[in-house]
Amino acid sequence: MITFDSLTLKAFLKENTEFLTDSRIQKIQQPTRRDFIFTIRKSGESRKFYININPQFHHICFMTPETEKRRRISIPAKPPMFCMLLRKYLENARICRVNQPPNERILEFYVETYNEINEKIYLCLAIELMGKHSNVILYNYDTNIILGCAHNVGAEKSREREMAGTLPYTYPPKQNKNDILTYNGAIDYEKLSTDFYLFSKSFAGLCKGKSLSTLKQYVNLENLNPAISPDFKEFCLFEELLPEAVLQKSVNSMIDNYFSFYQEKNQFDTLKSHLSSITTQKLKRTEHSISKMDIQIKREANCDKYRLYGDLIMANLYNGKDYSENIEVYDYENDKNITVELDQTKTLKENANKFYKLYNKGKTSREKLTELSRELSEVKTYLEQIQYSLNMAETYEDLLEIKPELIKDDTAIGSKKKAIEPEKIIKGDFTIFIGKNNRQNDFIVSKLAKDDDLWFHTKDCAGSHVLLRGENPGPEIILECAKLAKHYSSASESSKIAVIYTKRKYLKKPPKANPGYVTYKNEKEIIID
Repeated sequence: MITFDSLTLKAFLKENTEFLTDSRIQKIQQPTRRDFIFTIRKSGESRKFYININPQFHHICFMTPETEKRRRISIPAKPPMFCMLLRKYLENARICRVNQPPNERILEFYVETYNEINEKIYLCLAIELMGKHSNVILYNYDTNIILGCAHNVGAEKSREREMAGTLPYTYPPKQNKNDILTYNGAIDYEKLSTDFYLFSKSFAGLCKGKSLSTLKQYVNLENLNPAISPDFKEFCLFEELLPEAVLQKSVNSMIDNYFSFYQEKNQFDTLKSHLSSITTQKLKRTEHSISKMDIQIKREANCDKYRLYGDLIMANLYNGKDYSENIEVYDYENDKNITVELDQTKTLKENANKFYKLYNKGKTSREKLTELSRELSEVKTYLEQIQYSLNMAETYEDLLEIKPELIKDDTAIGSKKKAIEPEKIIKGDFTIFIGKNNRQNDFIVSKLAKDDDLWFHTKDCAGSHVLLRGENPGPEIILECAKLAKHYSSASESSKIAVIYTKRKYLKKPPKANPGYVTYKNEKEIIID
């Protein structure tokens, strides 16, 4: 993505200065420490002015309801201290003037308001959109003293300018660049962004080969046609510089649509990475536990010899002597003579009972370990299914459906929340449903499916539940559903995979089973090659 530059800010102000001037700030909200929402009203019209000072997404715009939803803004119950300061001084205040200092990425709101003793005062809200140095500063215009900042900047962070309450406000140091409007020499396009104001690196890259007069027209914002590239990699104020660009209604729409797209994408990627990390860790722990169980089960498999020793000793009670070091007996199971080591402090019968106890202990331990290993295998299968669902997720809503399965104390979305409808395909008289996660799979089996509907799933691997609804399905539609089950599974790239199918009435969900887990019977199998 490309960053918000000074020329874009200049174009935004040219488009919106009329609305902002003499408007009133009705409401101030601060969802996070790096973004703000001002509800600004003028002539009966209210707009939500959005400020983002995140180093990745720093920008300003008027949000639409659609882009606000995309950003997933959540207002905290308790506002931050800086938000309270802004409300104290700016709510219901009038914006008398807006300004952009020459060639700077700073938007200034000059505000007329009243202090505690009802005296008229003039304040300035400076919105600095400068990458990692982005900030929002409120200062007294008459005294030039800062009242507060979104985040303070001390001497240890910046040698050039400190930002904190009670300090004087100063502009950033001037850059040593030229004004292209007064320049008449040759243009070095490789150094366009370093030689001239208002040319960011991305914009300078688009301007290669353009004449000096054309570059001056761009800086003067002549023939504005804001556009975004189809892949959302770039935006530009001039459509001609972007091949196959999608024209936008306004400069504000361009900014709003472009940055909300990347904010939504970042939230999706962040949550997906977080959930994938949790799933991977749980899978590793489960697999490690299963491997340890298997070793213990193999170790306990030798417990049968203790039963044999006990039987052989009991069969030879009258042939041996108590308190002996060992006893030689005939092993009738293996047809050979063996020597059994004994405890010299015990009688033969006591030694036999000792071996029976060792056998019973080993047998019980083996049974419990086997049961525990089976349960862990089910957990492993369930986690693999979640991992597959995460890979299949395409929207933030898809991830929110999966999230409660991994984070049990999550309150943002409860398990009783209605599941998103599974994918639906109409094929003539037949309807096919495809679940993309465990909640959708549960919804298909428990809510949508009827007794005679056919259920499909890949054998021995994670995948979607596929449901076929319709009377008397032929082999063609059954094969198509089996192919869909393979496609929507973790084995989609395999050359050969088995798909099982059966009627819904032969499915059963065990009590307290994980979401999406079912048992089945009377199944048939199709090999998809």
